[in-house]
Amino acid sequence: MTIQMLNDRYQVIRTLGAGGFGETYLAEDSYMPSKRRCVVKQLRPIQNNPQIYQLVQERFQREAAILEELGGKTDQIPSLYAYFVADGQFYLVQEWVEGDTLTAKVQQQGLLSENTVREILLNVLPILDYVHSQQIVHRDIKPDNIMVRHRDGKPVLIDFGAVRESMGTVVNSQGLPTSSIVIGTPGYMPSEQAAGRPVYSSDLYSLGLTVIYLLTGMQPQQLETDSQTGEIIWRNYAQNISPVLASVIDRAIAYHPRDRFPTAKAMLEALQGLANSIPPTQAVTRPLADIPVTQPLATTPTPNTIPTTNQPPTSGNNQNAILIGGLIAGGLIGGSVIIGQVLTKSPQPSANQNITSSVTPQVIATPTPVTTPVAASPIPENAQSQLPPDIERPPSEQPDVATTNNYFWLSERAVTDADLAGKTGFELDIMRNTIFAVHGRRFNNPGIQNYFNNQSWYRPLYSPKEFPGNLLSRLEQNNTAYIARYQDRNNLRYFKK
Repeated sequence: MTIQMLNDRYQVIRTLGAGGFGETYLAEDSYMPSKRRCVVKQLRPIQNNPQIYQLVQERFQREAAILEELGGKTDQIPSLYAYFVADGQFYLVQEWVEGDTLTAKVQQQGLLSENTVREILLNVLPILDYVHSQQIVHRDIKPDNIMVRHRDGKPVLIDFGAVRESMGTVVNSQGLPTSSIVIGTPGYMPSEQAAGRPVYSSDLYSLGLTVIYLLTGMQPQQLETDSQTGEIIWRNYAQNISPVLASVIDRAIAYHPRDRFPTAKAMLEALQGLANSIPPTQAVTRPLADIPVTQPLATTPTPNTIPTTNQPPTSGNNQNAILIGGLIAGGLIGGSVIIGQVLTKSPQPSANQNITSSVTPQVIATPTPVTTPVAASPIPENAQSQLPPDIERPPSEQPDVATTNNYFWLSERAVTDADLAGKTGFELDIMRNTIFAVHGRRFNNPGIQNYFNNQSWYRPLYSPKEFPGNLLSRLEQNNTAYIARYQDRNNLRYFKK
């Protein structure tokens, strides 16, 4: 290209990009002693119409002032050095960020690790939180528009869509100024943004898809969507990431804005909880059964078990050996106190309980909250599930009273056919409805209601009509739908709807 001087000041070095709105150049500022490098964006109005030229110029000045404000408050948005109009063209002069886009990093290094992706999110979300606090929606977040700066490794958010929208100003049939374009990149922008109505969570949606690209190398157009819910199916391409991070991503890319994180700060807090949600082991000075569990765990813990007081005893040596081994595996400090209590006091069976030859331990733990805190009391992770006697069922579907049904993991990871294989219709119905029960839902079906009434952790709070659907995370919604489809496909329904 011909070397040119813009505004008698900026010496063009090379063209960085070109599109429908103009061109972007790397240039040197000849007015500065350092000849500092900068990015000059030449922007063209979509209509060369004298009727709206003054309006476009006013919008351009306003948007340039916004970019100046944004870049002046954080070093992770390029600073605006100048703006000017020359020969009917509009120009922005911005800080040149030396670094690589996330697209370039994946192309150079391959897929990024979960820890690296988490660090990127932890650095980008505060930038978005600030941008949104200024009533600005970026509208074009994608791997090409996040640069990792060479000098400090920090991600920098570039290429805001605000000025480009001002360049798309036209006069509609009523003679009113309007934007004739939609800012964003197909695949990375959600449906409401494609309709010209972006909200703050639209940026979170785009960021979620950016993260999926970093973890899988898959562009949004390469991913399938659920034909019923519109949700993007991506987890099978990133099976080694933690379930909790996956659930954060799932919520960010939910189809409807109301199902996403409402703010960047909320998403940041959920992400920060991954590293801070596992409490340290503490000394135990009283029986575990008496200790209220109030701290959620980010991953399924190693169970610390003791027999419940209404369980029948088994042979003393075997029971004590199993118990002591469980305490050692759980890493309990002060476990000797509990062992002493168990060894000196044998639990007595209740009068109406079936006596079996084995003991099912009660596990004291809580399931990981994925999105919305459970309104009920703390839930023991392996609560003993006993079917109430007034539910009639065929012998083939009688649950074993010595079997512990732990379905709280359905709030932590996606269910698969392998999890469902071999289960009866009764078990699948309970499994699916446990997802609702942990959030305090009541049930119209008396059999299901009676079952959960007999669970010590169950706290009914909402009637079926009053139950807030948004209490369920996107992961939980997907799991209930998955189980229901499996049941219908295999004709495995026990309770009538």
